[in-house]
Amino acid sequence: MAKFGLIGKNIDYSFSRGYFKNKFETENLSHEYINFDLENIATFPDLIKNDKTIKGFNVTIPYKELIIPYLDKLDIRAKKIGAVNTIRITKKGNLKGYNTDYYGFKKALKPLLKNQKYQALILGTGGASKAVAYALKKLDIPYKFVSRQAKNKFYLSYGSLDKTIINSHQIIINCTPLGTFPDIKKYPLIPYQGITKNHILFDLIYNPAQTLFLKTGKLNGAKTINGLRMLELQAEKSWEIWNR
Repeated sequence: MAKFGLIGKNIDYSFSRGYFKNKFETENLSHEYINFDLENIATFPDLIKNDKTIKGFNVTIPYKELIIPYLDKLDIRAKKIGAVNTIRITKKGNLKGYNTDYYGFKKALKPLLKNQKYQALILGTGGASKAVAYALKKLDIPYKFVSRQAKNKFYLSYGSLDKTIINSHQIIINCTPLGTFPDIKKYPLIPYQGITKNHILFDLIYNPAQTLFLKTGKLNGAKTINGLRMLELQAEKSWEIWNR
């Protein structure tokens, strides 16, 4: 029996465990998927040392960037993105990092795009936001990050956002945890009055299915999508990588 698992912190809510448990049962596979809730990433090497049946991992908040020094090799896309959410353990026992978040986001967003020019705002600067930025670059969509402080010309601060900026950036992606269950009353503080029917709001959160970020955008006529489809697509890509 092969084992797979999710590395993260405070991950009882995990999408991945339920998804793969259902997949293994449906496809009659005698595999196991485990949540590895690590208080500190420094304990990660012990997982490999103590259990040779583990064949691969997914990685989530807050370790998508912190996991990199513990890996033997990075896939070229993961190296460019600077974040890892999938690890394959080779037959020789080497650890290779991949990023399937960018793939899931790109595939989930594309059906919503029309034949027009877009600009995007990425709310948040963590590992997931880096994958989103890489996907937007591949789609030829200019973007800017939004964070508490503007570091350079590619960043805007939340305080600098106004109705005009929101109106001119037709895709807004929430890569922050704001609004995740159980804190469902939280949401990114942006000028929602600038959102129109020409906007697409993408929230990487999937629980709840409709965050306040999405609900508020929808009231202004925007197209909205949560993170569930992205997660399904990235999970299947992870499965493909583990079975190479």
